[in-house]
Amino acid sequence: MSEQAQTVAYLGPEASFSHVAASEFFTKETLLPHQTIPDCIEAVANGKVDYAIVPLENALEGSVPLTIDYLFHGDELFIGAEVLLPIEQHLLIHEQNKDKVKDVTAIMSHPHALAQCHKFFQYHYHGTPLVPRTSTAEAARYVAEHPEENIAAIANRFAVKKYDLHLAEERVHDFHFNHTRFVVLSKENMTFDKLGRRETPKTMLMIRLPEDDESGMLHRILSVFAWRRLNLSKIESRPLKTGLGDYFFIADVLEDETHPMMKGALEELAALGCVVRSFGTYYVYDYS
Repeated sequence: MSEQAQTVAYLGPEASFSHVAASEFFTKETLLPHQTIPDCIEAVANGKVDYAIVPLENALEGSVPLTIDYLFHGDELFIGAEVLLPIEQHLLIHEQNKDKVKDVTAIMSHPHALAQCHKFFQYHYHGTPLVPRTSTAEAARYVAEHPEENIAAIANRFAVKKYDLHLAEERVHDFHFNHTRFVVLSKENMTFDKLGRRETPKTMLMIRLPEDDESGMLHRILSVFAWRRLNLSKIESRPLKTGLGDYFFIADVLEDETHPMMKGALEELAALGCVVRSFGTYYVYDYS
């Protein structure tokens, strides 16, 4: 009897960027679309799927707050891999409306995708309503299912074929270097060993400052990494949701969490009174 295929939750529907990232990374697993990022995260947290792949950060629009907040406040999950995917945005319209593309009554897509095309809208569709949807693919599907509405979607090339749409305008994003970081989540602290991974390991930490926060505490925390020569590729703050001015910090450290220097850093952070949560060590897979 053959083993049952493992399952992966992604932000759907089909032909979303999350679907593309999942298809690049997972070749044998069963991919299951979910309506929202929280749905994906809760599916793996509740054991309904083996993995979830969700967007974490875009090169133009920054971090995806919904992902970070659910990881911090939700059940304990680990990052098994990071998938780096180039992002190209295109203007899509229903085939029967392709001659009326200049007169569309609305343009819809994921909020990040709409923000990535701000200059294009400013010059070509100034004043046209921009309608947020849960994903670029969901916007494309809506356009395909409502030919009576002269509306357009911002989505990728896969959506053109999947939903039989007309590609009205190519590469409408404002900047050509546009990538999104996706993370693969699981309930186990694990890493993948696939072709194409970068050599440098990465560990994401979420750090909460001591309640009796002292002046210069953030500097002391950064010094924990600096004198050990542990390179931080990213650090940012997010509201703790306990009161105005309360934050936690996300830090990406380019080192394995089992390295002696990393162990020492975690011990010193604990001695300073910080609450630290590690999401495990993982590697980056670049599909540019």
